[in-house]
Amino acid sequence: MSRFYLTTTLPYVNADPHIGFALEIVQADVVARLHRQKGEEVIFNTGTDEHGQKIYQKALEQGKEPQAYCNEYAAKFDRLKTALNLSYTHFIRTTSPDHVAAAQEFWRRCDAHGDIYKKNYQTKYCVGCELEKQDSELTDGRCPVHPNLALELREEENYFFRFSNYQKPLLDLYTAHPDFVVPDYRLTEIKNFVEAGLQDFSISRLKEKMPWGVSVPGDEAHVMYVWFDALINYISTLGWPKEGSDFETFWPGVQVAGKDNLRQQSAMWQAMLLSAGLPPSEQIFIHGFITADGAKMSKSLGNVVDPFAMVERYGTDALRYYLLREIVYGADGDFSLSRFDERYNGDLADELGNLLHRVLTMTEKYAEGIAPAPSAQGKQVSVDRAYFEELTDQYRFSEALSLVWDVVRIANQDIENAKPWAMAKEGRFDEVKDELAHLLHLLRQIADMLASYLPETAERMKRALAEPGKPIMKGEPLFPKMETL
Repeated sequence: MSRFYLTTTLPYVNADPHIGFALEIVQADVVARLHRQKGEEVIFNTGTDEHGQKIYQKALEQGKEPQAYCNEYAAKFDRLKTALNLSYTHFIRTTSPDHVAAAQEFWRRCDAHGDIYKKNYQTKYCVGCELEKQDSELTDGRCPVHPNLALELREEENYFFRFSNYQKPLLDLYTAHPDFVVPDYRLTEIKNFVEAGLQDFSISRLKEKMPWGVSVPGDEAHVMYVWFDALINYISTLGWPKEGSDFETFWPGVQVAGKDNLRQQSAMWQAMLLSAGLPPSEQIFIHGFITADGAKMSKSLGNVVDPFAMVERYGTDALRYYLLREIVYGADGDFSLSRFDERYNGDLADELGNLLHRVLTMTEKYAEGIAPAPSAQGKQVSVDRAYFEELTDQYRFSEALSLVWDVVRIANQDIENAKPWAMAKEGRFDEVKDELAHLLHLLRQIADMLASYLPETAERMKRALAEPGKPIMKGEPLFPKMETL
């Protein structure tokens, strides 16, 4: 059996789950589900990043032990599995003993390769990113991702990773695998970054200043820098470095990440893997950010979207549909309640839901509730399933759903053109049954394509439609019409 491994990034547990991470994990879920539909054995990983200064500070602010704080927030993120109907198989926490052991072994291998050294240094540091910043990355002296946070000037003795050793190996990797990072303009972006020259980066913190992290092997005075530790989750979740683990049969894998993770995932992590003597990732898909009515989401503006609240109002598949249909391949997208209502009432309720309801109602009325079998004279229409899968494999989720909705609209138009009720009035019942067989066939194909995108909806459709010769099971409407906000 073919094997496939897919992972999201790990969100920090310093805040509640937000719509941006919901986008990432739903996109990953679609890919994982499609590979299962193809008969592949799939490992789908997500989890929580639980070390670092931001988390340590948040725990102190709330008067909690860091581990207790992490336990509370990790549970909130794991709740997304039910809320968003996710199919992940692994949920890795970077405070787990297996991950800590893997991170320490990874450190030892990079050290043995000569890529770790200690020095005193001074740097500008963004606590929001948990990253050092070069002047060329700043806008008006501030991090463009966290412009509300003043940069910290840090000076201390740290361990460093020889990132500068990996300029040529990384460029060779990008050249040999032109689809290593997608969309292609993100590959161009990271190539430009690497070509400009790489600076060694700090991979430890003094424990006396920031104790919340994985202890550095052989030096209890230091803990690992959060990014060095966290990136290793992609292989620690597979059981690395244990013999006979899933790592041996599933790595390398595909990674899904936001555009603020481009450097970490496609350059830092790949250099670390090469240093440890391990294969680089298979591919990295970079998605954009979500804005709210055209403005950046922030707690201070009060426009952060809670995925749990959206599911409570609209349902899981409605939220999945909006995120997958409205956010275009790799680009930033906007979250608007008015637009959500349009998509829900238009695409889901009026077009898909109404189509299913009309066809099932006509099957009850004109075919005694039994799904008709197609005759030799009936329409023979099949959807381009291969093209649909190709779009999904390329992370073009909006285009794939647009293809599905083309079929939905064709079926609705076929009803208006054929007018089965008029045929029945004239006694042309064989023609009515042929038309119903055609429409039911289209609906089964729609349900099959939606299985990875809107799994609950697809399952309800499949139960209702039945195979030819079997009784249909008309139930509640798929998407009841909603009052707009």
